[in-house]
Parts: sequence; C-alpha cells; structure tokens
Amino acid sequence: APPTSSLMHYLLEGIIEAIRLIFSVDRAVMAIAATSLHISIVAILLSSVTAVPLGFLIGISRFRGRGIIITLLNTCMAVPTVVIGLVGYVLLSRQGVFGRFGLLFTPQAMMLGQYILAAPIIMALTISATQGVDPRVRQTAMSLGANGFQTALTILLEARFALLAAIITGFSRIIGEVGASMMLGGNIKGFTRSLSTAIALETNKGEFGFALALGLILLAIALGVNVLLRFLQLKN
Repeated sequence: APPTSSLMHYLLEGIIEAIRLIFSVDRAVMAIAATSLHISIVAILLSSVTAVPLGFLIGISRFRGRGIIITLLNTCMAVPTVVIGLVGYVLLSRQGVFGRFGLLFTPQAMMLGQYILAAPIIMALTISATQGVDPRVRQTAMSLGANGFQTALTILLEARFALLAAIITGFSRIIGEVGASMMLGGNIKGFTRSLSTAIALETNKGEFGFALALGLILLAIALGVNVLLRFLQLKN
C-alpha cells in the first residue's frame, strides 16, 4: 500500500482503539486523567486565590512602576514551560535551595510549576478586566455611600465574566503543558503521570491508540470548561 494509505490506516486503528479505551472506562486511562485533573485543579485554585486579588489591586491603583509590573506580567505569559521546569528542577533538586523538602518528582512540584505558569496569566487578564469596567460603576457605588470594600465588590461583580475567562485561560494553559510537568514530576506511573506527559510517553513507545485516547480526554476537558464559560455568559 502507498505510504499515505498506510498512515491513514494506522491512524484509523489508533482512533478506534482510543474510542474503545474511553468507552470501556479503561482504568489506566481514567487514573491518568484523574491525576492530571487533581494537579491542575489545585494549581488553578491556588493561582486564582492569589492572582485575582493582586491583579485587581494593580488594576484599580495608580502608582510608580505599575507599567513595569504589567510589562513583566505580559512577558511571563510567554515563558516556555521547559524554562519553568528547568528553574524549578534546579531549585528543588537535592543541591537546590529547597532540596531539603524533597518535593522534586512529586505532585506538589508539578502544582508549583503549573502555579507559576498560570498566575501571571490570571493576574494580567484580571488587570485588563478591571480596567475594562466602566469608571461610572465605581463613581456610582461611591456616590450611593458604598465603602471601599463594597465598591471593590461592585467592580468585581461587574467584571465577573472576564475574571472567569481569565481563570479558564490559565487552566487551559496548564492542563496540557508538558515541559514543566515532565521535569518536575518525572512522569512516574500512578503518581505523577498526567495526560500530557503520558501522551508524550505513549507516542514515543508507538502506542498511538492509548495516546489518542488520552488526547481525546484532554480535548474533552478543554472543551468542557469553555462550554461552561459560554453557558454562564448566556445564562446571565
């Protein structure tokens, strides 16, 4: 058969095997998906708890050096994941500053790497969302006697969909990243093997059906969170 036909046949076999693994609720596939979701959800929650308030404060404030901070945040959004992984590896290895904590090749190390990836994205987008709120919202709240906390809450509520989009963007960034997770987690079966690292491993092994099954789950998760955002936007 011609090379193209062979490739298509091989790809079709991989897709069929992927569908079989998903619908049979293969334990190995589900375990990897659960590990990946656990790590990324914890990382995005930690990122949101810190990045949203900081981004909001920067967005509503005016101070010297504010522009530099925003520029640095925008630059951090483009940092390659392997660079985060490399820096984290150096810091968490036995000879590193934090080596005594034994975090390297653990889920916690992967969470840390994903946190560093997501936080600048959420913070930068939160600043943008806050700046996008009509100034009259703040003025109206203050004129009605709202205190500082109530005024801030009003602005946050006005920008809630943009803030939710910022968090989902951060989640989409970390759920499929490979470099930092591979270097900090070690891709250990049953412990730190996530969807993205497992896809890389299974592809190198020639297990395309298994890799495609994991890839389809990863796409389904990404689609699901974006559909949820769209649903919430339409509902309100």
